[in-house]
Amino acid sequence: MSKIYLASPLGFADSTRDFMSVIESQIAACGYTVVNPWRLVEAQKFEAADLIKNVEKRKRAFHKANLETAAKNEEAIRICLMVVAVLDGADVDSGTASEIGFAYALGKQIYGYRSDFRMAGDNEGSLVNLQVEYWIENSGGCIVSNLDELRQRLAEAAVSARPKTKTRTS
Repeated sequence: MSKIYLASPLGFADSTRDFMSVIESQIAACGYTVVNPWRLVEAQKFEAADLIKNVEKRKRAFHKANLETAAKNEEAIRICLMVVAVLDGADVDSGTASEIGFAYALGKQIYGYRSDFRMAGDNEGSLVNLQVEYWIENSGGCIVSNLDELRQRLAEAAVSARPKTKTRTS
């Protein structure tokens, strides 16, 4: 089964965590395995770092946990066929934008999901930051505004990603 990396800031707030499960289920319904970096985070490392009283030791512990988390995210993007990126917000989350750029550099197809109706582009010709939009569109993906369209695009991508079977001719 093909894997899709879900890039998003949804894990940061209680108000958006439930939606993370919704979008995961929509991706899975198209036949993909979802690789969600929020599910890869080893929270206990951050919790342990937070308990360290010495400021310098606490900073080092957080830095180590940050690097380990980022390395896991890098590997997860590398093993996935595609990326779905949540683009909602006044501006695209910086971590999500960096995951999009990295995925693009690896040749991954990227789909953006933006249901937020606020203007967030550099001008009226872009939905989000022009560079982010370029990476998405130039990867062969697109930005969609609702879950139905996301499911449709992912289903189409699944069909085109299947190996072609040769037919025999007599």
